[in-house]
Amino acid sequence: MKRLRRSLSALIGQVRTLFRQIYNRYFGKIERFEGTPKEICAQIVDKLWGGTFYRTSLGHYDFFWMRDFGTSSESLVKLGHGDNVRANIRWAMHAFRKTDCVTSCIDNLGNTFNQPEKRTVDSLPWLLHSIVVSNYQLSKTEHVFLEHQLRKYIKKFLEPTTGDLKKQRYSEMRDAVFYDRSAYSIALVGRMAVCVKKLKLTHAFPYTPERYQQVLLGLYWNGDYFNADRASSAYSSESALMPFFLKVIDDKKRAGKTFDYINKAKLNKPYPLQYGFRDNEFKHRLGMGKYIMPEYTGTTLWTWHATFYLHTMKRYDRPEYQEQYDKFSALIARHKTYPELVNHDGSWYYAPVYRADPGMVWAAIFLTL
Repeated sequence: MKRLRRSLSALIGQVRTLFRQIYNRYFGKIERFEGTPKEICAQIVDKLWGGTFYRTSLGHYDFFWMRDFGTSSESLVKLGHGDNVRANIRWAMHAFRKTDCVTSCIDNLGNTFNQPEKRTVDSLPWLLHSIVVSNYQLSKTEHVFLEHQLRKYIKKFLEPTTGDLKKQRYSEMRDAVFYDRSAYSIALVGRMAVCVKKLKLTHAFPYTPERYQQVLLGLYWNGDYFNADRASSAYSSESALMPFFLKVIDDKKRAGKTFDYINKAKLNKPYPLQYGFRDNEFKHRLGMGKYIMPEYTGTTLWTWHATFYLHTMKRYDRPEYQEQYDKFSALIARHKTYPELVNHDGSWYYAPVYRADPGMVWAAIFLTL
């Protein structure tokens, strides 16, 4: 019964998502807000709370994404929305338990589904991260459920003897391309190992955070940044920054090398932050390549990654922090909302079947700078 329910939930959620994506591309409106960049972001965050969960955006992503919520959960707590975050986790846990699966998405009817791949490597790590940073108190039933999900995760994604990721396809933050075990994914498993210890779930997940630190430094670090994945030395912002943002690697010198590379490559101009270089080296998912969604995760500027960049620079007291903060604030003021991504010149991103979404929940991350 749970397998049937899971299949029906996925089908309903995916069909609705595709419809809303195309409808919003041609008929959706972008809501603009008055005020300073921080006032704009505060209005967005307030509007995204619907009483049970945080929508991902004020556009076609009107449902719950575990990844987007996970990256924003600690900031939402710091902003005084801890009760909302814990209520959101309770709602999500209920939906996940019904289908016996932690997925990337839940729609407003409680349908759970993964997008765009059938498997997602970072949903369980972001769920555990959100539970830890919000001090959510697990019930006995939820604790047992998470133990079960961790064992399933090991079976699906990890080499049981080493805890390393298997080489396979799955969804992750840069979901437009197929990676060979990205540095981002390793960082998320490393963060999960930290959360597992704090939540006393180690008997279901025996691998230590130090294991993933060793993998990142030994297989990904090239002297300037963490490579995108094991098959390419290309720079990609989520892989370069997430190990530092989540403190899986807490190393001021290496972080400084990464910031120096970003400056040298001008990835923070005219606004922070360009997604990456050498996008054509990667195989793209059907419908997300250069003809239908050109430069979607290439030379476009992503506000999500800009917040990881700014937070990490601020933590390590980088001299260019204020300049980059001011430029990013100017981008928000220019559009009077918090855009998902923009073209390299800062104009709104449009593609044949896609338009960048407005009013992202990531605005919460900016508000805690």
